[in-house]
Amino acid sequence: MKPIVYTRARNLPALLAQRILILDGAMGTMIQRFKLGEAQYRGAGYTGPGSQGDRFKDIAQDVKGNNELLSLTRPDVIRDIHEAYLAAGADLIETNTFGATTIAQADYDMAPLAREMNLVSARLARAAADHYSTPEHPRFVVGALGPTPKTASISPDVNDPGARNTSFEALRVAYREQVEALMEGGADVLLVETIFDTLNAKAALFAMDEVFEATGERLPLIISGTVTDASGRILSGQTVTAFWHSVRHAQPLAVGLNCALGAALMRPYIQELHRAAPDTFISCYPNAGLPNPMSETGFDETPEVTSRLLREFAAEGLVNIVGGCCGTTPEHIGAIHTAVQPLAARTLKRPLFYKEAA
Repeated sequence: MKPIVYTRARNLPALLAQRILILDGAMGTMIQRFKLGEAQYRGAGYTGPGSQGDRFKDIAQDVKGNNELLSLTRPDVIRDIHEAYLAAGADLIETNTFGATTIAQADYDMAPLAREMNLVSARLARAAADHYSTPEHPRFVVGALGPTPKTASISPDVNDPGARNTSFEALRVAYREQVEALMEGGADVLLVETIFDTLNAKAALFAMDEVFEATGERLPLIISGTVTDASGRILSGQTVTAFWHSVRHAQPLAVGLNCALGAALMRPYIQELHRAAPDTFISCYPNAGLPNPMSETGFDETPEVTSRLLREFAAEGLVNIVGGCCGTTPEHIGAIHTAVQPLAARTLKRPLFYKEAA
């Protein structure tokens, strides 16, 4: 198998071999802290850089909760969140594009805006990362591709197992548009995350290959699945090991798990992935424990608890990238950074997929 030479973030593999890198935390949790109402989601009252004026004032559909729209209507909010994570020690920040596909945006009647959302979101993250980067501490923009609310291999109708509400082709087209815009906006890395249907992920991976071939560029790729419960399987039925072998053909720089579970419950599945993928870097960014409506973040774990658990993962030699998903904040990321900084990164056998930068 011919090793990959990346055209962006060429120093990232070497950094991952040297130390554990820090991914940022939750975007949605941080947006909730701003307590934005329907008018604010439409951009009302914002007159700063990137203001859209009254562009979204008369849209009939409610848009509160469409977090990706905020990259257009409240770029100051998204920029502040990126900078808070960077200040806390994040090496990699995700674009605000988890739901920025035509398929996901159709729920808000905003499918035509998907490309613009990705482009602007990538540029916002790029500007923040560049502001914080130094030669000694480079920062990277991770273009985030979420799973979409529709699944290619799971029926939406319990009475009709063969029913589907999307197709591989529809997903491929949506993901290709997203990848093109993220790359144009300045993403260094692409991340297919929160995978609960492997066929959806395969559509994203196929779209990436199309874009790489068309542009002549090749970005590092991270693939992150989601174990939904104590069964140890993702929602479409695969074990962690089976999931890895079904996406391994994409030759990712890193593979990992995120969301659904807190670190304590995720540990055996990270251990399984560590054994299954000895030649690939491992990422892990769990939720802040279990949901708790009485907590400020909606989740149980304090920064001290999450960071202690991830330090244990690092001490066991299981991880190369750590961060946080739902319920985590810059306080969590800062505590994680402090906790794992003294520890060595997980050691790989000879990497199969990439070639060291010259």
